Amino acid sequence: MAGEIAVKIENLSFTYSGGEKPALNKINLEIKRGEYLGIMGLNGAGKTTLGLSINGIVPQSTMGFYEGNVTVEGLDTATTPVREMARTVGIVFDNPEFQMSQVSAAEEVALGLENLGVPNEEMPPRVGAALGTVGLAGFEERSPMGLSGGQQQRLAIASVLAMQPKILFMDEPTSNLDPIGKEEVFELARKLNREEGMTVIVAEHEAEVLAAYADRIVVLHQGEIVMIGTPSEVFSRGAELAKIGLRVPQATELALSLAAAGAKDLPVTTDEAITWLEARA
Repeated sequence: MAGEIAVKIENLSFTYSGGEKPALNKINLEIKRGEYLGIMGLNGAGKTTLGLSINGIVPQSTMGFYEGNVTVEGLDTATTPVREMARTVGIVFDNPEFQMSQVSAAEEVALGLENLGVPNEEMPPRVGAALGTVGLAGFEERSPMGLSGGQQQRLAIASVLAMQPKILFMDEPTSNLDPIGKEEVFELARKLNREEGMTVIVAEHEAEVLAAYADRIVVLHQGEIVMIGTPSEVFSRGAELAKIGLRVPQATELALSLAAAGAKDLPVTTDEAITWLEARA
């Protein structure tokens, strides 16, 4: 049920083999079912490592020193085979081209199902449903390399959705996309979260995106959680974020300037800023 705990992380620490400092250090975090969680941090803050720990790639397929416990939908990620974890946690990375290996979109989506041993007769409806969900119905025979960046990323998401996971982790999914492609991907993630009830976790640099979509935001710095809360709670601490090299949304920059002048009930998103200013015009 929505609101129940989907992911429970307890005292998680991980240091990559040969690394001098922990990539993650004593992480404690609970993620609710149906939540849209944003993860912010500079490169090297631990965002990707945290995501990989949720589906068991860390520690099972990654050399290093691991401590703590991660439980996802009742499964211990340190002992449940990664192949089985893929049924629960789907991961989409930043560059979709690196994930494409098949000659058609349908074959790309079917590849994961083949790896899971899904019976042949079950594949066509699951492939069709996944492509339809991401807005690529009718693209079955198109070459993945012939799609736009946004379409490729949606195809990568379809490949994950076909495996019917409960949790979707996206690791900076729009870093290589143009504004239209970015909008396509984030609107799709919101649809999956709001309409399908999927737990969505997004590691992302763009503060405006997380302000608009996330229920909560986790801020990582040097492998540790230094801040957690709603977008309003996190972005209201602009000075603290600036000290670790992170920026707040432009609307929040305006709001903080107004706050310095004594304004109250400050906006976080652009829409909120417009409403706030109109009410005071």
